[in-house]
Amino acid sequence: MEKQIKLFLDFLQNDKKLSNNTVQSYKRDITQYKEYLKEKDINYLKVTNEDIKKYLKELKKKGKKTSTISRSLASIRSFYQFLVKTKKVKVNPTSGLQSPKIEKKVPAVLTSDEVELLLEQPKDVDLKGIRDKAMLEFAYATGMKVTEIIDLNIDDINFKEGTVTCSSGRKERTVPLGGLAEKALKEYIEQARPILLKDDSNKALFVNMNGTRLTRQGFWKIVKYYKEKAHIDKEITPHILRHSFATHLLQNGADLKSIQVMLGHTDISSTQIYSKFETSELKDIYNKAHPRA
Repeated sequence: MEKQIKLFLDFLQNDKKLSNNTVQSYKRDITQYKEYLKEKDINYLKVTNEDIKKYLKELKKKGKKTSTISRSLASIRSFYQFLVKTKKVKVNPTSGLQSPKIEKKVPAVLTSDEVELLLEQPKDVDLKGIRDKAMLEFAYATGMKVTEIIDLNIDDINFKEGTVTCSSGRKERTVPLGGLAEKALKEYIEQARPILLKDDSNKALFVNMNGTRLTRQGFWKIVKYYKEKAHIDKEITPHILRHSFATHLLQNGADLKSIQVMLGHTDISSTQIYSKFETSELKDIYNKAHPRA
């Protein structure tokens, strides 16, 4: 089974072009499933529909969230689809199994005033301040995921067109840059990034103070630092900036299809969650499609 898991993960990364984070998520799910089969002395090639049901019940008994169970089933389903494709098994044992229903929660968002307050915190008086201002402006202007932002290279920015190209994940997409984000980004690229870089061959757009590519954890720490500096009581993460980006656009006239394209959602249902914010009360809060565009 170990060999087949490795081949499956290679397939996801090389053929399906999934991001490293997504592949790691599949790996965790399948490894956990493998341990269960080993414990129950079940051959993975002879697993039945009933065996999968029992495994899902076991996860529920252990107190796993509905979303975790649903994701685990999706990972196992994909694994057996791969085994069917490579003729290791004839039938996918997950066929006919329904994923547990997940109630979609309305994501937390910031008001435009809170966004303004947060983005005012980094001061462009030193290298760190210039970089941090560009990063926060960029995150809110594009609505990109933190993993997508840290994977960006300098060549992904097109100042002539005022866009950024995101190649992370399954599908490449181009997202417009807001005017303020473009200004902050130019300042960072011209005044801070060349000094921070220790190796000119490093193509990373955002680098840390040691001159290497910024990490996910590093980005989160920066957001948390300025959130505390702004004395905002709400929890603020890079993902909440993404939610705020989508919500502010929707509330001010942008259509769901356009937002879906900018966010990189493959399914419109993922974008429709933001329509829950569409109330006249919220519409009165915003007077532009994007406050900093």
